Amino acid sequence: MGRSDANATAAELSTPAADLLPVQRKATFTYRLMRSVLLPVFHALFVFQVKGRRNVPKGQAFVLIANHLNWLDSFVITASFPPQPRLHFLGDPYLLQTRRFQWRFIRSIGGYIPVNNRQGSGPALYQHVDKCLQRGGRVALYPEGHYGSAEGELGEFKKGFAHFALKNGVPVLPVGLSGTKDLWLRKKILVFVGEPIDPTGMTVEQLVVEGRERLAALLPAYRDPRGPRLLRRRLTTLF
Repeated sequence: MGRSDANATAAELSTPAADLLPVQRKATFTYRLMRSVLLPVFHALFVFQVKGRRNVPKGQAFVLIANHLNWLDSFVITASFPPQPRLHFLGDPYLLQTRRFQWRFIRSIGGYIPVNNRQGSGPALYQHVDKCLQRGGRVALYPEGHYGSAEGELGEFKKGFAHFALKNGVPVLPVGLSGTKDLWLRKKILVFVGEPIDPTGMTVEQLVVEGRERLAALLPAYRDPRGPRLLRRRLTTLF
């Protein structure tokens, strides 16, 4: 590969600005349309079971934290919560940009805040997240910063979610996911919504520890279901 080709590839894969897409409380028409089309498809592919919906703060901004196992996680969380107030996911699209269709699709429906995990996103990320929460939107992120190694396990947490919650005076909502690491047709996916954590009076370090402990407590011991595993490879690596 020549120098010009390498430079072009690097430019193409540079992480977009954190404020690339707007943040807001209201669910846009495009987002609602996509939900109406895609949710029946996902319900046909997988079996979803959500526990603890009563724990979701009513109409209130919050920071959602979840374990991260595979590409399906964000779709599962989206399907488990009402379309409004709008959820905005933090994620690093560096490699996702190589898959042009998927990246174009995500940009078209919004609800995404790009994060640069290699160089850091700087003040722009914090300002954009603050703006989202102050407008009544909700922020969802995976504090591990990467896919977990196994079902039912948690890695170390980064501190960003605690900074966001404390600065904006909003609760932290832990959400545990089970069954998304390895996917096949009609696989059962479990979602556990925990009780919100009030950050009042906590330090960043205390909130990180509390958030991780609460999330770990939601995750059940995982057992691989028996039966056929149709489309396993294709569904597991779809995105």
